Amino acid sequence: MPNEENSLVFDASVFQHQYNIPSQFIWPDHEKPCPEPPPVLNVPTIDLGSFLSGDVDSVWGETCVVNQACREHGVFLVVNHGVDLELIEEAHKGMDYFFGKPLDEKQRALRKIGDHCGYASSFSNRFSSKLPWKETLSLRYSADHQLSDIVKSYFLNVMGENYRQFGRVCQEYSEAMSSLSLNIMELLGMSLGVGPSCFREFFEGNDSIMRLNYYPPCQKPHLTLGTGPHCDPASLTILHQDNVGGLEVFVDEKWHSVPPNPQAFVVNIGDTFMALSNGIYKSCLHRAVVNSKVPRKSLAFFLCPKMDKIISPPKELVCDENPRIYPDFTWPALLEFTQKHYRADMKTLEVFTNWLQQKSSQDTATFNG
Repeated sequence: MPNEENSLVFDASVFQHQYNIPSQFIWPDHEKPCPEPPPVLNVPTIDLGSFLSGDVDSVWGETCVVNQACREHGVFLVVNHGVDLELIEEAHKGMDYFFGKPLDEKQRALRKIGDHCGYASSFSNRFSSKLPWKETLSLRYSADHQLSDIVKSYFLNVMGENYRQFGRVCQEYSEAMSSLSLNIMELLGMSLGVGPSCFREFFEGNDSIMRLNYYPPCQKPHLTLGTGPHCDPASLTILHQDNVGGLEVFVDEKWHSVPPNPQAFVVNIGDTFMALSNGIYKSCLHRAVVNSKVPRKSLAFFLCPKMDKIISPPKELVCDENPRIYPDFTWPALLEFTQKHYRADMKTLEVFTNWLQQKSSQDTATFNG
């Protein structure tokens, strides 16, 4: 008989009605959701349209606000972002369509072990405890012109003709997120004093990840988490929540909620950009909670550099007062580390850095020996 832990599959149509949830989804007491509703985080709101207009006062004001937020906790909102609200609505409707399908149909896109793209309804291939109460569909997006239809093609090739329309929507949404992320990179470059083109140019050929998150209802939401506490390994996350709350950020030694705003995107710094900023900007520690009544959806775009880009901070961000913190690395190396060696949490970059340094020492010893 197969081991239950290794054969566990998260079928939302069944699990959302079960009162007794499997033990693999029950989190330790110190990590469980807050018994009382957490305080609301006062997340600064950036008027991106005003910043991009070039008005001196607007540029100065927005960069100061972003600088403070990213040094403290690594999260802010953007409004007047230029993304078509109808496109966002279409993407959310498409998620209802996909995640509402039977499990066997969704599993056509099943994520392979060691891969970071595809459908995941069970994480027990990699983990056997503290499983997230969610389903995801992760898609590779590339700004390379030779891969201009990569998202749309994925749906057609893997899911079939019935997903042509949803594939088109996800392709357009990913393209909009790529453009938006470059504008945000201008803002981050200005806020760090390296100019608007520094990070924008670095990410122009980005090879990123689009992820659709679906959190079904849970009859015991106080025992589990939709996503556990972690910092995103990528450079930047642009998140759009539906109207159901669930996102929480850890600030000043306690969890705070970030309520949905349909007009805004939540932007948070990830580990790779923390390394690019030489530790000046903080990777945002966050999690997602679930509820017993309604499902929650979110659209997450993880901005990542091209595979061959070296993650190394601009020289302006390195000085005697702020020496180099992290060694040079590539995004694929960090991604592989989180897929094969380490479950992403609040210490991923620190552990990865130690791992790199140990590996470098071993390689040097082997070469010298």
